[in-house]
Amino acid sequence: MKKKMMLFGLIGMACLLIARPDAARAQSGFEPVSAEAFTRAVPNDFYLEGNRIPVEKRNAAVLKNAKGARLVVALIDTTGYSSQIQQKYIGMLITETPLSVCGIAVGVGSYGFGLERPAATSSADAPFKVYNQAGEKLGECAAKKDESLKQAKPLTTITSQGGPAKVYLGRYVIEIR
Repeated sequence: MKKKMMLFGLIGMACLLIARPDAARAQSGFEPVSAEAFTRAVPNDFYLEGNRIPVEKRNAAVLKNAKGARLVVALIDTTGYSSQIQQKYIGMLITETPLSVCGIAVGVGSYGFGLERPAATSSADAPFKVYNQAGEKLGECAAKKDESLKQAKPLTTITSQGGPAKVYLGRYVIEIR
């Protein structure tokens, strides 16, 4: 009797996956959020080290995972702030779920990030750093340079079914899982 029930349960699950194949793929990965949901999620300003720094909405992305948790990634405008802030930060991220940002574990919360770009003629990777809101470095990794991009934008995100999100900062890319 138990075997029959298990068999019917497995057949039922298989039928659901056939009827809704996107449900099986939606178990991991991210998808972009746009329109009003994007506008509501991206803040006008971001708080780092006691500073309210404007967010560049034109260089922002909102992604959500299969469970609906959002991730906001954006560049920030540090013009007019101290050279320490300008050298340290280029962007921010806010997450509603624990993530791995190029191998750096981050919990639910908000973070600043920086990218030290090598000389334009160099093909070297760029050090990518993640900071908490107090300015303490949480981790660092190498953002790979992608020479294959025809025209790099300041911030671009690429999502794939079940895979990590790729965040391009110009020609440098990091993965978020």
